[in-house]
Amino acid sequence: MNHEGEKVIDEGRQGEFLVKETSANSSRKMLIESYGCQMNFSDSEIVASILSEAGFSTTKDVEEAELILLNTCAIRDNAEQKVRNRLQFFRSLKKKRPELMVGVLGCMAERLREKLLEEEKLVDLVVGPDAYRDLPNLINSVEQGQKAVNVLLSREETYAEINPVRLGGNGVTAFISIMRGCDNMCSFCVVPFTRGRERSRDPESIISEAAELFENGYREVTLLGQNVDSYKWNMTSKGEVTDPSKPTLNFAGLLARVAQVNPDLRVRFSTSHPKDMSDEVLETMASYENICNYIHLPVQSGNSAVLQRMNRGYSREWYLDRIDAIRRIIPGCAISTDIIAGFCGETEEEHLETLSLMREVKYDMAYMFMYSERPRTLAERKYDDDIPEDVKGRRLREIIDLQMSHSSDRTAAMVGRVHKVLVEGTSKRSESELYGRNSENVVTVFPKKDLKPGMYVNILATNCTATTLIGEVVE
Repeated sequence: MNHEGEKVIDEGRQGEFLVKETSANSSRKMLIESYGCQMNFSDSEIVASILSEAGFSTTKDVEEAELILLNTCAIRDNAEQKVRNRLQFFRSLKKKRPELMVGVLGCMAERLREKLLEEEKLVDLVVGPDAYRDLPNLINSVEQGQKAVNVLLSREETYAEINPVRLGGNGVTAFISIMRGCDNMCSFCVVPFTRGRERSRDPESIISEAAELFENGYREVTLLGQNVDSYKWNMTSKGEVTDPSKPTLNFAGLLARVAQVNPDLRVRFSTSHPKDMSDEVLETMASYENICNYIHLPVQSGNSAVLQRMNRGYSREWYLDRIDAIRRIIPGCAISTDIIAGFCGETEEEHLETLSLMREVKYDMAYMFMYSERPRTLAERKYDDDIPEDVKGRRLREIIDLQMSHSSDRTAAMVGRVHKVLVEGTSKRSESELYGRNSENVVTVFPKKDLKPGMYVNILATNCTATTLIGEVVE
């Protein structure tokens, strides 16, 4: 997964307890905490499914958990430190309850297995993202008094036939993983080393999962991949047919098939890579009302020289051409992005080009970070992390301030319009209010009345905060 794929879903969900009783008859309890991106949360649901077959149900009570699993993120040092702090807490619990098993899953597993297991003795098992099927065997090894490790990466594993246990959700929206791994090798990103090579999931299993979710009351799915636009079934990375006896499918085709499951099933996707975002995908989006008008298109930098050092595979001009195509084919489409401040060698002029690109695009929303050097990446091997932290911090503040202004302007422009909103649940502001999102992914708050989660409702936006619409129900 490239950097943009490692997206924090919601800062408040970092380390969220994913909770659902997976089996009423299960006598063993596990606690799963997920950190980082949408893919990690999706993977945790796969883990819960695998372990439910082994007799575990999930809990949010640390005291009753026999097994604690942390699904980790390694994209930035800050994410790793959060996990380490949490592991120190669990080590203190193990002093009182030696039988408690603690494991690390996901992106930190391969790189830190020796430190976590042998040197620091913080965990009992370490499991990489392609080895979750082996969890029951690894847990059994721990119970026999052994440390357990499986961090082998696979060129085939997609967990296609595993039906995820939906954890901690609202019963309305769900993630569907359509591919795993990444071949892009952006110079700043560690994910190709932690999640392996790119491989696409059988489309029939994806369609089946979407249809089952709809039958179970879900009304929105988000198709997940490190780079969804490079989804290819029965094709090589160069587009050559692998098996002439079988049909081929690219991402535009998959997107259309998921949209055809039911017109009342909303479809979103994340994440797109600018070099692979095609007009065919945009035209497919424009053809289906239930494919949301929202695209996450990470730019990372507004300067072509920095983009080249990042090994992004496109220039500033190429990126702006893709923005123009989105505006032309899907008028009013919301666009969000990722931006890194202070990448290796970034000059003040190059930073200013990022700000100028932001002013030209006027993103609806952005994920913004200071550059954090990661082990084993090309940037670590080839470039000096030579931008002082105070300069990185100042540049990031300038980026954030500009984006907050743009986000506020874009939200305000939606006031006075009627929006089709999918009701997701009760608002945090008041028990008498509900919230949902419009097609452009903007959260909208409105009176509860007799509405229920999973319903579509027309909302006239009458007011707003910087990022949220406030409105009333209209016919």
